[in-house]
Amino acid sequence: MNTLVLGSGIVGSAAAWDLVRRGHDVVVADAQMHTASIAAEKSGATPAQLDATDSDTLLTALSEYDIVVSAIPYRFGASVASAAIETKTHYLDFGGNPTVVAAQKGLHDIAVAAGVTVVPDCGLAPGLANVLAEDLIASAQEGVIDSIQIRVGALPQEPTGALGYQLAFSPAGLINEYAEPCEVIEDGRQSTVEPLTRLEDVAWDDWGPLEAFATAGGTSTMATRHIGRVQHLEYKTLRFPGHGVVFRSLLEMGMFDETPKPVGDVAVSPRDVLIDSLDRTLPRGDPDIVLIRVWRDQNGGRTTLQITDAPRDGFSSLARTTAFPATALADLIARDVVDQPGVFTMNEAVRGETLLPELSSVGISVES
Repeated sequence: MNTLVLGSGIVGSAAAWDLVRRGHDVVVADAQMHTASIAAEKSGATPAQLDATDSDTLLTALSEYDIVVSAIPYRFGASVASAAIETKTHYLDFGGNPTVVAAQKGLHDIAVAAGVTVVPDCGLAPGLANVLAEDLIASAQEGVIDSIQIRVGALPQEPTGALGYQLAFSPAGLINEYAEPCEVIEDGRQSTVEPLTRLEDVAWDDWGPLEAFATAGGTSTMATRHIGRVQHLEYKTLRFPGHGVVFRSLLEMGMFDETPKPVGDVAVSPRDVLIDSLDRTLPRGDPDIVLIRVWRDQNGGRTTLQITDAPRDGFSSLARTTAFPATALADLIARDVVDQPGVFTMNEAVRGETLLPELSSVGISVES
């Protein structure tokens, strides 16, 4: 199976490695050839230079592949998915932005006509965590489910500074999660809540105390899919205590605003200043831990699924738990185990009973 990994950062590198391990003929491409070469050397893939903003070049490149896994910024999701459909190339990405996913959903009919499977939102959260939540809904008793709750965090094993955080991925992606409305089900109705609100204390053996707060994108399509079945559904991000208040304060001060503001003789976006500051000052690269807890409350009983994942095979836990669910699904598509054309988020495309066994070989397992 000829497979292209588009983007050679920490997630793209891990994706290329796992696809090679699974027997795919993999090319890892990036706008910068030297970064593609580094990822290729680590994974055993072939490097290539490819600028995803050049639509003609992108179409020519995609026509050579059966599957593309896109690990470039979410803003390219709709355009790359559209190109993949045109070249009849199955497409997966890590999503996270509801507006972009909605645009991709608008491509459903032409994907069906092309016989192509398009799967956004197939990383950690949205992605793996939502598959666990869908399993809890599917296995529930008849009648209304009181609550489905999702808590996910990628944390440094040794927190430092007031934020207790290290940069695990693009600071622009982090601020996107902290800035957008958060989709929930509240009292049986689809709704949104403000990001960085609804703070709660969380106990977690070996890693607590923690806090959790509302962030965007984590419910994927679940807040739309399960109206009438679930009374309350919510996703929150896990951090060390104090993190949420700091970023909520920055939001309230206008530091997430993307509109350029005059500062002396120049105009600058507050968000650009914040992103640049985070990129320059936050630590990165230290050992991390990924924590996932999903639970269902129904008829007075609670059922919980949980994942704790640490670095392994030279990859951070965040890289592993983001990349490997997508690569497992890509392999299922390559083997025609998942073979329905159209546009589906990961929680719509595959059940846990099919996906989770595929992750055991990379050491990702679920506790109940």
